[in-house]
Amino acid sequence: MEGVVERSVSPSGVFVDELAAMRVFVKVVETGSLAGAGRALGLAAPSVTRRANELEAMLGVTLLLRSTRKLSLTEAGESYFERIRDIVGAVEEAKLCVTVDSAAPSGVLRVTTPSAITRRHIAPAIAAFHIKYPTIAVVMRVTDRVVDLLDEGMDVAIRLGRLQDSSLVARRIGDARRCVCASPAYLERAGPLDRPEDISNHAALTTRRHPGANVWRFRRGTELVEVRATGPVFSEDAEALVAAACANLGVVFMPEWLVGAELADGRLVELLTDVVPEPARTPVSAVYLPGSFVPAKVRVFIDFLVERFSGGYDWAKLT
Repeated sequence: MEGVVERSVSPSGVFVDELAAMRVFVKVVETGSLAGAGRALGLAAPSVTRRANELEAMLGVTLLLRSTRKLSLTEAGESYFERIRDIVGAVEEAKLCVTVDSAAPSGVLRVTTPSAITRRHIAPAIAAFHIKYPTIAVVMRVTDRVVDLLDEGMDVAIRLGRLQDSSLVARRIGDARRCVCASPAYLERAGPLDRPEDISNHAALTTRRHPGANVWRFRRGTELVEVRATGPVFSEDAEALVAAACANLGVVFMPEWLVGAELADGRLVELLTDVVPEPARTPVSAVYLPGSFVPAKVRVFIDFLVERFSGGYDWAKLT
């Protein structure tokens, strides 16, 4: 940090400008682009470019090689990045230590969430979160597409099921058991479904883009049972399949967060309760960008979701 101190002419002098430029440079390297750094820091593209140019002029060396398609580090840039990355991180950490407990979390929180669980559970949770933290404005992007947090400027993503390996930080906020269910009227018409093997004789409503069969797996003691499931309706929209099951069209295999209300009011009944689905539960996770500095708005939001959805949360309720 010695080089920075040498430039500390005054509180409003070169040090402040250099530190800001260093922070921009580190973020450019971490995100791989000037535009990515701007999104991460909330800066306009011209500001990022200007601060990167100022830093190179200040040091008298070229740090970044830029073309229309690619951005890369010079040898001097690589060496400089390795030496200042921890300095910038330490400054952010110090700032966090003195501000996290002295000010209420505030700002704009951008959250991306899958559609079905949002309507049934996440949106009511955000309503309760706003009551507790009125100074945080929440922007929700509801989509079943896996959103790149860095490229699209999002703070948090809610993800369902097993997570793919990535550089993101993940925290489980809850989970729900999986169950096979159908409407009473369908079962009266189609006959009993007492064993996993009986699924092949029933209309299974499956999550697919095209007609075909899915494999549904169960544990019966130590035995793994695999059955092919297919039927008259296929959809990527899980809520559409649940609605079809409620309309007496067939059998669905869904997490409880999606069918809890229908099971509670009798529109659907649970089947195969003497075997265990494989996997038995569907995790619900919050993921966010890595780094030693986690904004207070992100931290309190995830803590709130963990408190709400972990433990004995009732997935049958819709509000």
